[in-house]
Amino acid sequence: MNKNKRSLNFSEREQIGVVSAVDTAKVLITVENKALMPSISVGHLIAIQGRIITEFLIGIVDKVTRTLDERLLSDDISDDGSLPVQETQKDLIRVILIGTYRSVEGSESNTFKRGADTFPQVERACYLFESNNLQLFMNLLSSKVPVNERLILGKFIADEEAIAIANGDKFFQRHAAILGSTGSGKSWTAALILEKAARLTYSNLIVFDMHGEYKPLCEGDSAFAKRFRIAGTADLDSPRDDCIFLPYWLLNRDEMLAMILDRSDDNAPNQTTRFTEHVKKLKKDTLQRLSKQDELNTFTVDSPIYYDINELMNLLISDDEGKIPGAKMNTEKKGPWNGKLTRFVARLLAKREDRRLGFMFSPPEKTSNFDWLVDFAKSLFETGQDKKGIKIIDFSEVPSDVLPIVTGVLARLIYSIQFWMDNNYRHPLTLVCDEAHLYLPVRDAAEAAEKRALESFERIAKEGRKYGVSLLVISQRPSDVSRTILSQCNNFIILRLTNDQDQSVVKRLIPESMGGVADILSLLDTGEALLLGDSILLPTRIKLDKPSIEPASATKQFWTEWANNENNLDSISDAVSALRKQSR
Repeated sequence: MNKNKRSLNFSEREQIGVVSAVDTAKVLITVENKALMPSISVGHLIAIQGRIITEFLIGIVDKVTRTLDERLLSDDISDDGSLPVQETQKDLIRVILIGTYRSVEGSESNTFKRGADTFPQVERACYLFESNNLQLFMNLLSSKVPVNERLILGKFIADEEAIAIANGDKFFQRHAAILGSTGSGKSWTAALILEKAARLTYSNLIVFDMHGEYKPLCEGDSAFAKRFRIAGTADLDSPRDDCIFLPYWLLNRDEMLAMILDRSDDNAPNQTTRFTEHVKKLKKDTLQRLSKQDELNTFTVDSPIYYDINELMNLLISDDEGKIPGAKMNTEKKGPWNGKLTRFVARLLAKREDRRLGFMFSPPEKTSNFDWLVDFAKSLFETGQDKKGIKIIDFSEVPSDVLPIVTGVLARLIYSIQFWMDNNYRHPLTLVCDEAHLYLPVRDAAEAAEKRALESFERIAKEGRKYGVSLLVISQRPSDVSRTILSQCNNFIILRLTNDQDQSVVKRLIPESMGGVADILSLLDTGEALLLGDSILLPTRIKLDKPSIEPASATKQFWTEWANNENNLDSISDAVSALRKQSR
């Protein structure tokens, strides 16, 4: 039995009008109670009397119009020849049907379900949600989410006393997106969700932090996250405990070639062939040396097995300079690969000697140990009461040209481990993709390296739910993010969006019937959002709670700073030094 004993009870004063037209998704209401017209705006809730007294169809206002018409008062022509007319006012409201409420349904009371079981009939009474009814209905929505599945995000704009609660299971398991322009509160929203998740004993989220914004969540006595950094140039000689290295041998063949191969080179097929053959041989040599017979029987060139990059270079150079016996005695001629790998070798050498890529090509000696990968994966997957299940990975020092490859390798590695894990031991995990437009672009605009990353993330978007891996995509430019990934998201927290292209993308992602509500995206205040999707019964506008620890993403107060704070020129020398060292 539902615990909510009180039912919706509308008075004549709250009757706003009657149904005048109905189509498959929207209802047109003629407003008869003119006194209530100023109280109505887009986003307000309307109750329409159903087939029986205990049933109401619930809708959300999509459009409000008022027109003035002239009506002929009499057929008689006045003495001056004019026709007597009077201005009349016609008020209409367009409503999107979103659900059905029943005060009694079988053994339950006060039930609400998404979708309308029937369409309203013309002339049915329509009521505006106000005060007690509004609060009762909002509390009903919140009570529908089991206590242990509640993700509390803020308050409903329509009723600031009612808590906006999403279903945490549905929010994460079916992928989600936080979208909004710069300064709208995206990082704030993400920090709030991470804070709520951290209160769960065995939460398991990995944040791809592009600008180091989430560092405050890992500092101080109230820290609830553990921070890692992709190693920078200053970490190569004496790496600290929080440094992450992604050695080159973790990259599969296509990822490595995306970094090195110039596909416009006439010799690209030859370079691909020799690279593939040598890498496979070197990995085989490693397994034979370590007597790993099980792996030897089934490994492929893409298996994450250590090989020596210097040995690979030597083999490629030997091919490129190789000669074979000539037709005449004691003579030599160019071998089959001679001169065909020169540019490939030069590009590989340039990558290997680039200190910015030291986290990949100059990893510590311990990463060559066969068991290193197990230890590394455990550090990313660990949860528990004495552990921090929220892991923040700082990518801010990764060069932008290889950022897609690096994020893609890490995502693929995490997903692959989860994929191959025994189903009985899979622990759900969410990848939080901050600034997703930087490494998950629209496929048509993606370069070779970006396409490799897209393949990894798009596979997670399509199949991850089956293996306990989900995505939380965060972006200020949804128009620049992969359509495949966004289309797989079933939950959206949409903050202020001012760009027409971004608004258009969002409108295509949400149900067509909600298009009118989405028109307010450019008018949302900072910290306000539209919340819609599988995780909440009612698509609605909410005011997000403020996280207890704010990310380091606050916008600088330009005018105030210019008026009050002197520029510290002594910091310039430190900045130039960091620039030269490529390290903070």
